[in-house]
Amino acid sequence: MERENYQLSSKCKLHPENDIFTDQEEHKIYIDRHEWRCGYCKKSFREEKFLDQHFDSRHYNFLNLSHGKCLGDLCGALHCDAVMNFKSSRSKCNPAAAARNRHLCENLADNCFPISEGPSAGRLHELFLHQFCDAHTCSGKHKPFSRGGKDQSSFFRLAAGALILVLLPVFYLFLYLVQSDVKSRTQELRRISKAGWKSKPS
Repeated sequence: MERENYQLSSKCKLHPENDIFTDQEEHKIYIDRHEWRCGYCKKSFREEKFLDQHFDSRHYNFLNLSHGKCLGDLCGALHCDAVMNFKSSRSKCNPAAAARNRHLCENLADNCFPISEGPSAGRLHELFLHQFCDAHTCSGKHKPFSRGGKDQSSFFRLAAGALILVLLPVFYLFLYLVQSDVKSRTQELRRISKAGWKSKPS
């Protein structure tokens, strides 16, 4: 969307203004791995889930209840299970659920990227269908996020594996050189020690 310089319409369910939790999400302050801070009252929490519970109990009044919706309702269309690894890839596919999710996905594409709005909207519409909607089938031919997404994580795993393969021989070579150096110094000390004993007067 940034590359196409495209702005979502407020009619799109994915528009930030339509998210019931927008204000709360904007008041989450990430400090480090073990600290999250509430932007309303500055209270700190060890995990994000505890901050969410705090929002539910203390700052419920900041929810966008007027016309906001929970984006979790769109998870079926957007393959949240694939991102969060909630379901096994071996789980049996339900054709009715796949058809329902595909219909919801196509409606999202039509509302968020109407082809009538021009070439940019048309390209984004096609990309959205390819990335999300085409995978709603039981044939197994299409995978979600086929242009990027989870493929990036596999690339990083491959790069990390290659780096380890390169660094392991260097590490063992370093150990070998250190051990051989220690060994040679030990032998030299023994020779000096023996020479010292021999040179002592009887």
